[in-house]
Amino acid sequence: MAKNKTSKPKYVHVYRDRHGKVRIYFNKPGQPRVPLPGPLNSPAFFAAYAKAIAGVELTTTTKPKAAKDTISALIELYYNSPLFHGLSDSSKTNYRRILERFRQEHGDKPIIGLGRKHVTSILGKMSDRPEAANTLLKRLKVLMGFALDNGMVDHNPLVGMKGFKTSSEGFHTWSEDEIARFEDRHPIGSKARLAMTLMLCTGQRRSDVVRMGWQHVDGNLIAVKQQKTGANLLIPIHPKLKAVLDQTPRDNMTFLLTDYGKPFSANGFGNWMRKRCDEAALSVCSSHGLRKACARRLAEAGCSNQEIKAVTGHETEAEVTRYTKAADQKVLALKAMGKLSGGEGGTQSANLPDKVSKSSS
Repeated sequence: MAKNKTSKPKYVHVYRDRHGKVRIYFNKPGQPRVPLPGPLNSPAFFAAYAKAIAGVELTTTTKPKAAKDTISALIELYYNSPLFHGLSDSSKTNYRRILERFRQEHGDKPIIGLGRKHVTSILGKMSDRPEAANTLLKRLKVLMGFALDNGMVDHNPLVGMKGFKTSSEGFHTWSEDEIARFEDRHPIGSKARLAMTLMLCTGQRRSDVVRMGWQHVDGNLIAVKQQKTGANLLIPIHPKLKAVLDQTPRDNMTFLLTDYGKPFSANGFGNWMRKRCDEAALSVCSSHGLRKACARRLAEAGCSNQEIKAVTGHETEAEVTRYTKAADQKVLALKAMGKLSGGEGGTQSANLPDKVSKSSS
């Protein structure tokens, strides 16, 4: 009789680990648990299963350890360090993506060979991708600093090394006209309008917005624990956000759900918002640009850097300055000259966004 391909033979245990990988084990009471190769019921599986039933010790292949004092060994050590484990999950993912790509090409080379000359050559081949080159340089500086702290090198050769000069200011900051165009295309009551207003009126990253729900609302405040920094924030709910939330159901754990009724991942939300922006003919706009737009609005409303940081959760003055570079020069110039003239003329503009009071930051 043919064996049912969906059935599990006796003593076989199958489960999916936290990374989504299927694990198969021979787990007979009184005997050590033995891993079996997949897929379940494949020829390789049955060959190993037969040996396990017969009590034959199985030999397992393991990934060879990286040779000592190589770049690969350094990266492995870094992954297991408190320095790496202290990062947010999103940062870990991004760092791994960059370092694993570098490791694949240079992992077998000695650490001492990773000097300025060699890194300059590596970055030079990325001249068509200056932002990516600069990001790699940042990661390598940290990696070599870690190597120095662990006695693997006697100095960090990358300290002070500069990358490419770029004119990019990062994600585009939404203008008031672009915000209005998105609102015209996506009215109150739509998921797109809810998503845009949550980002614009809280100034949070997409990784934080996708986790927001009614359980975080307390009166006129919304509580945020930032995934990247761990910062705890209480943000007053802006009237425009309140108007949108009033049209939002209260029967889900998160405000935003996918078409399958599940919470978004940060990347999934970014891709979904990309399509909503395209529907409004806003090809240069993105979800992250709304966080910058919130900072711009706060700056144009006259908020100090400290007040802006209380909303966005930024930790340094430099970060806030970078985010508020798009603050409307005309609005700020009118305010400045109004102060100089004792408040006579130019202190207000018909194009000012809704002012956020200092007490609400």
